[in-house]
Amino acid sequence: MRLLLLSDPNSAHTLKWARSLAAKNIEVMIFGLGVLTNDAYRCFPNISVRTMGQSVSRDEGAFSKLKYLGTIRELKRLIAEFRPDVVHAHYATSYGMLGALSGFHPFVLSVWGGDVFSFPSRSPIHRAVLKYNLRKADRILSTSHVMARETKKYTVKPIEVTPFGIDLSVFKPESVKGPFADGDIVIGTVKTLEPKYGIEYLVRAFHQVRGRHPELPLKLLIVGGGSLNQQLRSLVRELGMDGCTHFAGAVRYDEVPKYQNMLSVSVSVSIADSESFGVAIIEAGACEKPVVVSNVGGLPEVVENGVTGFVVPPRDVDATAVAMERLVLDPVLRASMGGHGRERVRELYDWNENVAQMLAIYAELSPAAAPSGDKRDSFKSPRKVA
Repeated sequence: MRLLLLSDPNSAHTLKWARSLAAKNIEVMIFGLGVLTNDAYRCFPNISVRTMGQSVSRDEGAFSKLKYLGTIRELKRLIAEFRPDVVHAHYATSYGMLGALSGFHPFVLSVWGGDVFSFPSRSPIHRAVLKYNLRKADRILSTSHVMARETKKYTVKPIEVTPFGIDLSVFKPESVKGPFADGDIVIGTVKTLEPKYGIEYLVRAFHQVRGRHPELPLKLLIVGGGSLNQQLRSLVRELGMDGCTHFAGAVRYDEVPKYQNMLSVSVSVSIADSESFGVAIIEAGACEKPVVVSNVGGLPEVVENGVTGFVVPPRDVDATAVAMERLVLDPVLRASMGGHGRERVRELYDWNENVAQMLAIYAELSPAAAPSGDKRDSFKSPRKVA
């Protein structure tokens, strides 16, 4: 099978899909608008990357995206050269528009979040662009049910839920000390330091819990880079928590399991509905860490409230602190929720099952995507359609 992915090649999500599909002996070509900034694909001879070197921002307006139309000719040339069996666009607006205008079928379109939560609300033109792209797709995919419901506002077509799971052989509980001492209770997050992720509320909630329990060896771990890096460091200094806070900065994806395992409690209290799917939360759960998440977007979908973690209102420092405090004071509860968390990930978000589901979709769309002898049953996996 030959698969053409229209997607940002620098995205960890694109890399993960491409590598996993290539491992199934699929010939993968990635067409990206920006500039390739890493060599993560070089170990896979059946993955090729073609980029256009353009400046790309998901926050661009509808008219700004017209500059992408200049790449259509190059995309069509690539399609004629590569002769894909399926074209799959990740992100419904920029890459979705390229896929829609290419005229190629079968065309699969995956929505990611901001492309359906915020883009269409900007103007009637934005909505029209999204609706056009969805109309041209032969199959529409979403990583979460909440995002599928949002997408349904703009199409009558069914939306298939294809979770972006994790590799349970990579994300698993293991002893990692890091910069912390034995016995430290480490609360933190592995997130990009951007406003939508509400990390300020984690910091302030941690300050409350630490103030109520100065006798406990509480530590705060913040992993990630982003525009709020200096602002969050200033807030930590202002609250007098320099000595108990560790900023790890941006880390490679292959280092994420190590940092997830440094945590005693994982906190993701995002404030934006465009938080479409909680990958960091299921990573923590797979490492048997209890979680505290906010009730926005797709985050409550990946947590069983009171069983694998706690769901709290967004922007609510007090409620976040109370949930964190319950876990800090009860090591038995932490262990129980962590164990249930890994069981839930194994049941719903096993990456091998997610890849099998994607292969089944490709096989249904193109005979070339099916196994030899057209035994498509070997690709079948439980399907969820909204």
